[in-house]
Amino acid sequence: MVSPAQLPPPPPPVEIRAWPDREALLADRAVVLGELVKMHVSPGRLAMLWLWGALCAVGWSLVGSAIVTFEQSYDVFSIVLGVILVGMGAFCMVPAIILVVVGLRRDRRIRRLLAAWGGLDRDPARDARLRMPGVSLVWLLMSFALCALGLYACFAVPATVEAGRGAYGLVALTMGLGMTGWIVGLIGITKAFAHRRWVLRVLIGAPAPEPLFSVGGGAHR
Repeated sequence: MVSPAQLPPPPPPVEIRAWPDREALLADRAVVLGELVKMHVSPGRLAMLWLWGALCAVGWSLVGSAIVTFEQSYDVFSIVLGVILVGMGAFCMVPAIILVVVGLRRDRRIRRLLAAWGGLDRDPARDARLRMPGVSLVWLLMSFALCALGLYACFAVPATVEAGRGAYGLVALTMGLGMTGWIVGLIGITKAFAHRRWVLRVLIGAPAPEPLFSVGGGAHR
């Protein structure tokens, strides 16, 4: 079993593969691919992505509130309050952004491993559970809805704001929240399409590779 905190290694080169037979290869392949798919598009990963997006939105809300505070009244109390809000917002936003970037890099490595392990052989019986059409559809629909809501907040809401004291801060606050939602939704849509493309190309579409083992159990060289 692969630990959730680490990624499995890529499959060994052909010259040093030590599976005793094809069934052993398929069993290891199924275990590794199952863990990789969970790391990539499980419901927990979607919840984690939205959690970091929500944390970033909270941070930007604090920064936007500071901008509104500076606009409405520029005195000592407002300056102190604004600085505190900016600091709190940065404390929320910076870790969230870092974690999202780390997650994107991890997803890229996961996709490479999925292609490498999936290309070892074909196993339609075990591969059927890896397609996860329902989960990928949930990723796609929820991410699309978040993207649409983010774009609406970026363009439609600021257009209705009337000029006046605090207007620029309110526009910055709304557009920042909308941009956060749009980016998080776009990440989710990209992951849903990436998983579907992997299913079509590796599990379904591409011709099966030459098996590592012959019918009699001998390894091809």
